[in-house]
Amino acid sequence: MNDKPTTDGGALPAYNKDQMAKAHILAEALPYMRRFTGQTFVVKFGGHAMGDEDLGRFFAEDITLMKQVGINPVVVHGGGPQIGKMLERLKIQSSFIDGLRVTDKATVEIVEMVLSGSINKQIVTEINGAGGTAVGISGKDGRLIEARKLRRAARDPDSNIERILDLGFVGEPFRINPEILISLAESSLIPVIAPIGIGTKGETYNINADTAAGHIAAAIGASKLIMMTDVIGVLDEAKQLIPNLTPAEISQLEDDGVISGGMIPKLETCLYAVEHGVDAAHVLNGKIPHALLLEIFTEHGIGTMISEPRAADDDEE
Repeated sequence: MNDKPTTDGGALPAYNKDQMAKAHILAEALPYMRRFTGQTFVVKFGGHAMGDEDLGRFFAEDITLMKQVGINPVVVHGGGPQIGKMLERLKIQSSFIDGLRVTDKATVEIVEMVLSGSINKQIVTEINGAGGTAVGISGKDGRLIEARKLRRAARDPDSNIERILDLGFVGEPFRINPEILISLAESSLIPVIAPIGIGTKGETYNINADTAAGHIAAAIGASKLIMMTDVIGVLDEAKQLIPNLTPAEISQLEDDGVISGGMIPKLETCLYAVEHGVDAAHVLNGKIPHALLLEIFTEHGIGTMISEPRAADDDEE
């Protein structure tokens, strides 16, 4: 044990600023730890943070701490960049429509191999190395995610005729069977889920990780859906972070063109979760070290929280 600071003539102990800052952080976090004990949080982990060794370790430490203080974390991960690299290595060409990878039979086999194999087990290993007890599963295990073929339509600008786009084995959830997750929540295990769905005839479907996380959060009655992205959250017209948003405010920002691009589908997932019983959805930058702890256990958080309107003294950020 380190020697404690000594006093000289009754003066206060010479604690350094770093020690005092740590004590302040712990004191600030305690009420949130008490509030969230026994609750389930679904955390979507993806983006560039997954490819950074240090950020992966920080994420694993945050998830482990959440479990140790009585929160039940459920991790859903993506893996688009890793899938792309593997397809390039195998010289399998792929294309995108509306941000979704067109997935033929050869591609879906690679997608499942990368998501359910290397990525899933890497995250499990990191959480176990941080002191947690993680178990890797996919949406096919226990028929956790039952999916159907996702259909998208596009209108020809010349003829104005709408045609159906074939995305191959890209799916969307139509039923979540949460029994396996409920059992894990009652144990010391932390589920880490690869977003692979199973069809009614046993087909394998590639599912967007954001979409899978939102549907899982709604199905298991999670208190929070936390979307870890590559941006700090939702920005206003001046490119400043908006800490709190309601569904009505998001709709207005979309109408005004303030929210656009890749943020729209993420917010649609957040809105789906909130509309189906999740207390709050959060969008935050996963590239910030210990982003989860900063968002959950501090007064103001670091990202954007989406929830239905509530009294000011009930706000969690």
